Amino acid sequence: MIKKEYNKDEKKHYLLNGDSPSEKKETLSLRPLTLDEYIGQERVVKTLKIAIDAALKRKEPLEHILFNGPPGLGKTTLAHIIANEMGTKIITSSGPALEKGGDLIGLLTHMERGDIFFIDEIHRIPKIVEEFLYPAMEDFAVDFIFDKGVHARTHRYRLEQFTLIGATTRAGLLSSPLRERFGITRDLDFYDEKDLSRIIKRSARIINVSIDNEGADEIAKRARGTPRVANRLLKRVRDYAQVKADGIITKDVAIDALTLEGIDELGLGDIDRRFLKTIIFNYKGGPVGIEALSATLQLESDVLIEVIEPYLLKTGFIIRTSQGRKVTDKAFKHLKIDKTKGDLTLF
Repeated sequence: MIKKEYNKDEKKHYLLNGDSPSEKKETLSLRPLTLDEYIGQERVVKTLKIAIDAALKRKEPLEHILFNGPPGLGKTTLAHIIANEMGTKIITSSGPALEKGGDLIGLLTHMERGDIFFIDEIHRIPKIVEEFLYPAMEDFAVDFIFDKGVHARTHRYRLEQFTLIGATTRAGLLSSPLRERFGITRDLDFYDEKDLSRIIKRSARIINVSIDNEGADEIAKRARGTPRVANRLLKRVRDYAQVKADGIITKDVAIDALTLEGIDELGLGDIDRRFLKTIIFNYKGGPVGIEALSATLQLESDVLIEVIEPYLLKTGFIIRTSQGRKVTDKAFKHLKIDKTKGDLTLF
């Protein structure tokens, strides 16, 4: 297994999750182990159940699967569930970690029949490594090239039949040859508040926290439609409740805790408000290009595109135009900024 390197990816992880390495084990324990335990994404779950049952009846490995969607919606969790349901082991890596063809070949040649190979952020695989994947996915073979020039020769090494599961937040960056080699492609969407509330109550039982229905609903309202964010907020509210409210999470406790965290009633945090206010005050409401925003906010453009923008687009606070990002009237109203005044003064 390839060890992940943390640089700007780690920054993106902490911006999204807000958890520390000491919480990693607890986060993993909150993941469901079977499709029956999985909450939400009903259409995706139903189609996966059919594909898994059919593959088990034929005693064949699954087709290659591609999951697409914003971070935190359960792509990695589904990959582990599939491995569990199929009764096989899973090998995990990420696009940025596969720097050389040798890294990929080393993993592929050690896999057994039916094993799951999960690649997170598959759109970030280097082109030279991606080309090794083509024959591996289609023919279950890799080609070794020996020597150079007129003495060059190739040797084809046969692989055991495996299932590649790719996860991406930006399917548009995948090359057509790679995308077309996936037999099953599923898009994951943001969760509704009802499903998030169920996830929060399930997580609360696992980490042994008392929470009432209204408390769970309040956290769900502010969870940005994302289970990972919901679990992170639950932990922060748990800490607040244990110190300030005898360990019981109610609606009022959740509101007080999340207000202290800077999370408003629609789930916007400090960085979201900075993003919106930068467009409003620095660029007169837009449109503005992503690179200009990246320079002004001093954040990588990938972080803005993959972490911040999806929810703001979903909620209608910004729109994308051919000239760039533009803030909507809904955002002005939410931030209590008077759009009619030339100096954009706060109400």
